[in-house]
Amino acid sequence: MSSIGCIILAAGKGTRFKSGTPKVLHELHGRPVLQNLLDVVAEVGFRRPVVVIGHKAGKVRDFLRDKAVAVIQRKQLGTADAVKAGKKYLSRFEDILVLYGDVPLVKAGTIRSLIKEHAASGASCTLLTVFMDDPSGYGRIVRGSSDEVRGIVEEKEADEEEKRIREINVGLYCFNRRDLFETIKKVGKSKVKKEYYLTDLIEILISEGKKVSAVTTDDTDETMGINSREDLSRAFLALNKRMIKKLTENSVTVMDPSTAYISPDAKIGKDTVVYPFVVIEKNVKVGKRCSIGPFCRLRPGTVIGDDVEIGNFVEIVRSKIKSKSKAKHLTYLGDCVVGREANIGCGTITANFDGKKKNRTTIGDKAHIGSGTIFVAPVKVGKGAVTGAGSVILRNKNVPAKAVAVGVPARILNKREKR
Repeated sequence: MSSIGCIILAAGKGTRFKSGTPKVLHELHGRPVLQNLLDVVAEVGFRRPVVVIGHKAGKVRDFLRDKAVAVIQRKQLGTADAVKAGKKYLSRFEDILVLYGDVPLVKAGTIRSLIKEHAASGASCTLLTVFMDDPSGYGRIVRGSSDEVRGIVEEKEADEEEKRIREINVGLYCFNRRDLFETIKKVGKSKVKKEYYLTDLIEILISEGKKVSAVTTDDTDETMGINSREDLSRAFLALNKRMIKKLTENSVTVMDPSTAYISPDAKIGKDTVVYPFVVIEKNVKVGKRCSIGPFCRLRPGTVIGDDVEIGNFVEIVRSKIKSKSKAKHLTYLGDCVVGREANIGCGTITANFDGKKKNRTTIGDKAHIGSGTIFVAPVKVGKGAVTGAGSVILRNKNVPAKAVAVGVPARILNKREKR
């Protein structure tokens, strides 16, 4: 990708969000909106794209840090003006990919197709289009008799025939750099908003006889712009659907995709079954042949071994559950290590926070934890030990291997027979 530069336009205010947070920093599927797009362009091969920022620029720049070259658009004067703001950082490239920070669902494969078509066609500009059943609100692609792109007409300026066109402009472009920056100087202010728009640049290229080509995607989700919280919800559903589809293609069963939330950072092994109403957050690893849910939450830092059963109303965070163990009902395990073949009874709680710091609970292999046991961490339970129902194991009152602990506070009764 050494001959192609990438610029992402992310300076908009997002007024419909009515928020102190820039819209590109609102969370989408467990990460900021803009991060979703940065991940995609990194997959294509762009490691440090140029990102044009404006509204709440300090917050966006802090987020970007070393992820991109941040350029400030001093005044909100439209998309063409935003591209001009990044010109000096793009001078060494032959072609320029232009993306929008609030259109984060475009796929890496689609971007590659756009770049490939641009190189093959020799066009001044190659743009992404899609056919929509209801194209209301979008600019329509006007094609000539040989199917060439002849223009983009905005809906408010379209006649009745043009309004029936279903092919719309997504707003993702690949430009020849020289043509881009020579032509962008000719773009005039819009009469309504007094801003400079990239779509006008396309019109100028066509009027000057320059070639404009197009790549069409069949996935309307890729075109989704995020301009409101409602849009954010729709985008979340689309990304979550993608994630679940990817998992099912890799031998994971998700019983009800409409009620499961699975972070794109989560890793889940083959033949695991995810039941309804499950939340699996970022930085979670689940092994093979596990049973997860229904109604459970695996929070960041959770590692689940192979053949583990995690049941209803179980919450786990920053914990490791080793292979063939079970925690099937109404349990909270935080900052915990559970050994192999252990059974965690209904209602077990690791009281991990002492008001100042999080403390660890360690439960040994083949331990049997009675219903309603509370561990006041830090505490250790040895291999093969048992706790009685309703026991409270106080901090640093460790339970030896094969011992039986019961009561409030718990006391050691005896040791179990060899298992």
